[in-house]
Amino acid sequence: MPSRDPSSIADWHAHVYFDAATRDTAWALRELIGVDLAERVQIGRFHEKPVGPHPMWSYQLAFGAGEFAQVVGWLTLNHGALDVFIHPNTGDELRDHRDSALWLGKSHTLDLNALQA
Repeated sequence: MPSRDPSSIADWHAHVYFDAATRDTAWALRELIGVDLAERVQIGRFHEKPVGPHPMWSYQLAFGAGEFAQVVGWLTLNHGALDVFIHPNTGDELRDHRDSALWLGKSHTLDLNALQA
């Protein structure tokens, strides 16, 4: 199998997963991200329902490829009991979500049909 060039990664998304029981924790983490990573990430909407391929409630963090080490390092040390799904954006959504993703905490089964439609 030929190797893939990391320069094909336009940027990254991290999705912080939560549910009704962890909503307040997720919101507190979001506020902390807004302070500590304000210059590094764009924070998306706070979805209190599953959206797209994500099986849980979530919010998205978007960040450039050059911010990967700092943002993922920060999330690794600060996500607490929340699970975080991280994927590159190369233009191939299915492959990015299915084959090239990282998890902090526990992994979850994505609804990949949402990416194939």
